[in-house]
Amino acid sequence: MPGEPQDDCLFCKIVAGTIPATIVRETETTIAFRDINPQAPTHVLVIPKAHHVDAAALAAEAPQLAADVLRETRAVADDEKLESYRTIFNTGSGAGQTVWHAHAHVLGGRGLQWPPG
Repeated sequence: MPGEPQDDCLFCKIVAGTIPATIVRETETTIAFRDINPQAPTHVLVIPKAHHVDAAALAAEAPQLAADVLRETRAVADDEKLESYRTIFNTGSGAGQTVWHAHAHVLGGRGLQWPPG
């Protein structure tokens, strides 16, 4: 069921506090924490507390929550004092999604080439 915690979801467990994470921001609807395998000096994940499988599902099922996630990416960048940064949503395994809970990557602190990877 969209929005409901999933017992087998890593990010739902972080939201529940049963798996530790280095949390940098938290709102009523989102949590932002440092990626355990950073790809840049700043690499923070921003997730909705409610479970949605990917960014497309989040946008379709809870557009206001999707806006909350995007707003928090900006807040993370401000807190980290990033003059420029990249926000990435990987949607589907072919795009590199490995955790099936919608999340935005905030990357910065170094030059980021285009096109990516």
